[in-house]
Amino acid sequence: MKKVLITGGAGFIGSHVADRFLLNNYEVIAADNLVTGNIDNINGKNIKFFNIDIRDREKLEELFKNEKPDYVIHLAAQVSVSSSVEDVLYDAEENITALINILELCKKYNTEKIVFSSTAAVYGIPEEVPSREANKTAPLSPYGLSKLTGEEYIKMYSRLFGVNYVILRYANVYGPRQSAHGEAGVVSIFNDKIKANGDIFIEGDGLQTRDFVYVKDVSGANYICATEDIKNETFNVSTNTDISILKLFNTMKKYSGYEKDAFHKEARKGDIRNSRLDNNKLLKNTSWKPEYTLDQGLKEYLDK
Repeated sequence: MKKVLITGGAGFIGSHVADRFLLNNYEVIAADNLVTGNIDNINGKNIKFFNIDIRDREKLEELFKNEKPDYVIHLAAQVSVSSSVEDVLYDAEENITALINILELCKKYNTEKIVFSSTAAVYGIPEEVPSREANKTAPLSPYGLSKLTGEEYIKMYSRLFGVNYVILRYANVYGPRQSAHGEAGVVSIFNDKIKANGDIFIEGDGLQTRDFVYVKDVSGANYICATEDIKNETFNVSTNTDISILKLFNTMKKYSGYEKDAFHKEARKGDIRNSRLDNNKLLKNTSWKPEYTLDQGLKEYLDK
């Protein structure tokens, strides 16, 4: 039985990735410091859990030495754009220094492959829509920059030390277990307000567009890119479709029975107007394909 180590394994995406590997009879190890992860996401499942901060090289090495994972799915990260602006050093420690710890141990213990979770934020203001993997990267925040720097470290470890990798740049991920607190996605924020029958606020005119991808499609991409014969590639993970925030609200309103109208507030400064990721490279090079349209994903999510 092969082993997979999922950093951030108790988190929103990480716990779904764990579910996907369990479904395929892998031995699953989750490492999480539970700062944003939730142990309830993995309780009762056949998962070996380690409460570890991946900045702690000594504890992390002990885990690698004892478990010797075949694959590492690296999801643990500081993911808040606003927090990255407020505390640039912490963002760099979590997203760059901790990643180097992981890469050093992948090298030392001959891990077959690392799958790294990156982000559409590396593109900054897109030079074209949809954004393609070969497009210019110009992140607007420390978060986007730390993720892009992480990508470059991974490529360097591949060139110098033969560490195999796949980098996945996510569009806007949504689905069950996503917290509506902190730097949450707009879908989870709307869902939280809908369930509480609270007021919903849309920034600006609501005509800004985003590409939303269901978390189960993201977990599928992680599983496929780890286990298929693919290495040293960068892929966008998306549905390659976009929707305005206003239309998103109206769709969720229709499916949930929410009766209030949304309020509009001032647009966020520096907000990207339109964002969509081209997923053709992932479709052509792997067996992955999105199983959920936005309508299907929202219906399943709102039913939970």
